Amino acid sequence: MPAPVKRVLLVCVENSHRSQMAEAFARLLGGAAVEACSAGSRPSGVANPLAIAAMAEVG
Repeated sequence: MPAPVKRVLLVCVENSHRSQMAEAFARLLGGAAVEACSAGSRPSGVANPLAIAAMAEVG
C-alpha cells in the first residue's frame, strides 16, 4: 500500500516569493509524496523578479 500524500500549505503575506519558492522546493524534493500549495494573506499578484532569478539558478 503506498504511503499517503502529505499536503503542505505555505503562506506568507504577499505570496510573491517566499511561499512560492518553498512550494517549488517542496514539489521538487517531495515528488509524488507531497502536494504543495502557496498562498498569501494579501497577495500582490506579481512574482518577485529576485525570486524568479533565484529559482532559475537551481533549475
